[in-house]
Amino acid sequence: MSLTIHGIPASRALRPLWAAAELGLAFEHVPTPFAGGATRTPEHLALNPNGHIPVLIDRRPEGDVTVWESMACALYLARVHGEVDGVSISPCTAREEAEALRWSFWTVTECEVDALTVLMHRVAMPEERRKPALADAAERRLAVPLRVLEAHLQTQQSQGQAWLAAERFTVADLCVASVLMWARASRPLMAAHPLVHAWVQRCLARPAYRAVRADG
Repeated sequence: MSLTIHGIPASRALRPLWAAAELGLAFEHVPTPFAGGATRTPEHLALNPNGHIPVLIDRRPEGDVTVWESMACALYLARVHGEVDGVSISPCTAREEAEALRWSFWTVTECEVDALTVLMHRVAMPEERRKPALADAAERRLAVPLRVLEAHLQTQQSQGQAWLAAERFTVADLCVASVLMWARASRPLMAAHPLVHAWVQRCLARPAYRAVRADG
């Protein structure tokens, strides 16, 4: 068996790259950028006809498995390649599996678009192209789901758990942090949700995350 991940860390491909690093998996990394037409070549479109990254290829005895969509890639790695031992990032109970699924889907539907808007229009885009009104509106919308997460983290903390789904860092934390890390571009949002901010910082302090980002 062998794994290949197409994409670059400075994209949503961060998610499966980070998951693979957390799990200590050996894999081939094909650093396919999202710009410059690399995802529109016939070769890449044969892997993902949507023309996006990441793409994960898992070569298995029963046949190759191809996974698109960054959250699906990360969840797949945790489910199929992780150790269900209560130590790794892989869920080891039905509750942990449910938490990983619901928080991952939640962050895509409730947070991702607005978090990316905040990042782009606060810090990432050249200043002359930024539209502060778009960032302001995105921050107002983000305040609603962030209150939900703040309350959940407060409940977890009261039960002696520092993470979303368990007493340890799991793929649930990885998937949500990979989105909400963008919202750190809004200091007022982070100040208003201190538990969320502290939790994101803990996630991004993990050696696996740092190693992936250091690789480009």
